[in-house]
Amino acid sequence: MLTVQNLSFSYHHKKIIDHLDLTVHQGDCIGIIGANGCGKSTLLSLIAGAKKADTGTICFDNAAPCFEPQNHLKRIGYVPQENPLIPDLSVRDNLFLWFCGNKRAFRRELENGFLALLNLSDMLSMPVSKLSGGMKKRVSLGIALQNHPALLILDEPSAALDLVCKADIRHYLSVYLASGGTMIITTHEEPELALCNQLFLLKQGLLHQIAPTLRGDALIELIKA
Repeated sequence: MLTVQNLSFSYHHKKIIDHLDLTVHQGDCIGIIGANGCGKSTLLSLIAGAKKADTGTICFDNAAPCFEPQNHLKRIGYVPQENPLIPDLSVRDNLFLWFCGNKRAFRRELENGFLALLNLSDMLSMPVSKLSGGMKKRVSLGIALQNHPALLILDEPSAALDLVCKADIRHYLSVYLASGGTMIITTHEEPELALCNQLFLLKQGLLHQIAPTLRGDALIELIKA
C-alpha cells in the first residue's frame, strides 16, 4: 500500500531522517516510538505531505503520490500533534472546509459516518475557540476520518487528554481499523500500542523494528539505550 524508500530530511544542516525505509500493507497498524526530539513528528509530516523530503520516494499502491489537495485528502487522513483547527470558525465550518464532497454528502457523513461515531452533532455550531482539548481532538479526528481515507496518520493523538478522552480515541481508532483502515501512529501510550501489529523505534534517523508486545521497563530501556 505504502512504500517509503531512502527518505532523508535535514533541518539547519542536522540530519533528522537519514535514508529511511518503511513498507506498510493494507490493514497494518504501525506504531512508532522514540525519545522526544528524535524526529517522529517530522517523519509523519513527510509521509503526509506536510513537509518535503530532501531525498527519497513515497509511493502509494506503486504510484508516485500526488499531493493535490482533493486527491490527498481522500487517500490520507492526518492528525498532527498540534491543533490544526481554525479557532474563529465553527466546528461545522472546520469540518466542511476539508470535506471532499457536497453538502448533501456532508449531512450523510454527520448522520451515518465517522462524524456520527465521534458525537459531534451537539457542538457543530460552537466556535472551536470555545472547545475543550478533548473536544478539539475529536474534531481533528473528524476532519481526518470524514473522507474515509485508506491511511490514517496520527501524531500522539491522546497526548495531554484525560483518561475518558484517551479511551474514547482508542475506541474510534479500533472502529477505523476494524473497517479495514490502515494506520501509522506515534504514541507514548501503551494502550494505543496494543492496537499495533508492528512496532518501530526511531533512532538516529532510522526505523528499527522491535517486538510489538514490548512494554514497561523493557520499552523504556530500549528508548534510552
